[in-house]
Amino acid sequence: MKDADLILGMEWDKTFDRSDRVFHRKITFHNRYGITLAADMYTPKEGNAPMPAIAVCGPFGAVKEQCSGLYAQEMANRGFLTIAFDPSYCGESGGQPRYVASPDINTEDFCAAVDFLSVQENVDPERISILGICGWGGMAVNAAAADPRIKAAVASTMYDMSRVTAEGYFGANGEAARDEMRRNLAAQRTADYKSGEYKLAGALPPPEKLDKDAPFFVRDYVSYYKTDRGYHPRSLNSNGGWNVTSAVSFLNMPLESYAGEIKNAVLLVHGEKAHSRYFSEDLFKKLKGENKRLLIVPGAVHTDLYDKTDVIPFDEIEAFIRKAVG
Repeated sequence: MKDADLILGMEWDKTFDRSDRVFHRKITFHNRYGITLAADMYTPKEGNAPMPAIAVCGPFGAVKEQCSGLYAQEMANRGFLTIAFDPSYCGESGGQPRYVASPDINTEDFCAAVDFLSVQENVDPERISILGICGWGGMAVNAAAADPRIKAAVASTMYDMSRVTAEGYFGANGEAARDEMRRNLAAQRTADYKSGEYKLAGALPPPEKLDKDAPFFVRDYVSYYKTDRGYHPRSLNSNGGWNVTSAVSFLNMPLESYAGEIKNAVLLVHGEKAHSRYFSEDLFKKLKGENKRLLIVPGAVHTDLYDKTDVIPFDEIEAFIRKAVG
C-alpha cells in the first residue's frame, strides 16, 4: 500500500526553537485503515545506527508543531531517532471528515508509527518506544497493551479520554448524564447528515474573554493554546475544536481495559497539582510488574508538562526508556 500525497509545509513553523544537534525532515506513513499520517522526523547528528527510536503524539487536539515535536526533538538531542506525528484526521495527516477522534483508529496510529520505524535502516526494531501526551498518553498505554513490539510506553500528563467522556471529571456523570449525552449526540448526527457538514465543539476563549470564574484547568489550557506560548493555526485546541460527534465512540469503548496485561515497561508522568493527576494514579493501580513506574513532578500543573523544559523530567524519561530497550 502506498502513502497518499499530502500537502506538507516545509517551513519551520513550530512553537519551539530548532535544535542544531539533530537533522529534521518531514515524512509520511500509513495505518491499517489506509489513512496517511504526516510526521516530523528528528535524527541525531551524532550517533551510531541502528538507533533506538520513539514515536510521539499529543496532546488531544494538538499538532506535531506543538508539544509532541518539542518532546521528539529533545529526545533526539539525547540520541534517539524520533518522529512526532499528527493523528488521523488532524493537522497535516489525511482522513475525512476532518477533526474526528477515535479510540480505535488513534490507538492504531501509534502502532502504525511502530510499523514505519521498524523498517527504517537506521532504527533497531527491537528498541522502539512510544510517548503520548495528555489524551494521547491514554492511547499510548492502550497501544502498548495491544502491541508487544513497543518496548516502553511513556504517558505524560495523561488523560483517559474514554473515562472522562463517559464519567466527566472525577466521576461526576452517572447513567442519567450519559443517557442525555447519547440523545444529544444522536440528534447532532442527524443534524450533521442533513446539513452535510460536521458541527465543531467550539474554541477555547481568548485570555481577554475568559470568564473570571472559569475552572483552573480551563485557564490552564487557555494559557497554552490561546497565547503565543502554544498557539498554532492547525491545532484544534487553538481554533475550532473537535467534531461534536467525536465523543460517540469514546462513550462505549473503555481504553485501558487490558492495561494490566502489559508485559513491557510503562512510565506514567504527572504533575503534582494537575487536575488530571488521578487518571495516572488510577491507571497505575492496574499495571503489574517491576518495570512500571508512576512519577509525580512536584508543583507541576497539567500544561507544565506540555512545554516547560525545566519542569518536564527528561532525564528520568530517558533513563527509563534506555533501561527498557537495553
